[in-house]
Amino acid sequence: MSPYAALLKREMTLAFRQKSELIQPLVFFVLVITLFPLGVGPSPDILQRIGPGVIWVAAILSSLLGMERLFRDDFQHGWLEQLALSDASMTGLLMLKVLSHWLVSFVPLVIISPLLALLLNLTEPMYWALMATLALGTPLVSLVGAIAVGLTVGLNRGGVLLALLLIPLFIPLLIFATSAIESAAMQLPYGPQIAIIAALLLTTLALSPFAINYAVKVSLH
Repeated sequence: MSPYAALLKREMTLAFRQKSELIQPLVFFVLVITLFPLGVGPSPDILQRIGPGVIWVAAILSSLLGMERLFRDDFQHGWLEQLALSDASMTGLLMLKVLSHWLVSFVPLVIISPLLALLLNLTEPMYWALMATLALGTPLVSLVGAIAVGLTVGLNRGGVLLALLLIPLFIPLLIFATSAIESAAMQLPYGPQIAIIAALLLTTLALSPFAINYAVKVSLH
């Protein structure tokens, strides 16, 4: 087995062994969305208007719950140092860890999104726009988050600092994602917003591997 396949298998095995940490972001995501109808009232028009923003804010906040653990345990146990000393590409190994984080943290959110869209009275065009923004935006959250985690992994109680670093960076994504869904609600084309999110994702894919590698090496030294 190649080191990349072995690392991906290890990450997925560890994730499913720690079921409490696996379920916690998903439960938080569902609770935040289900509490909003109780707080603002069951009016379908109000829920439909705030639904896109609620789902995306809940997705970003739930991702922050598990983001700190992306490199923390491996850093504390010396596993990151072993990766740096291995013959395989450190950049490729770190990107596999980010991929496993996305699979574990965000894919379940996408799977349950139809039920949440129904709860918030989203129309079918709004649902498909939501799925498009989640498919393109959640990998962007994982990649950008991994850079900040790499910089703060060596700090004690770096979770608050991590949130302060990441939340402002996610504001453009939040604006374009909710704008796309609102355009779908008004039967307007939302291709431009999707194209901007896709451009952000491609740019991040091109630059983040080197940035993540550099951030982790800075923390190791």
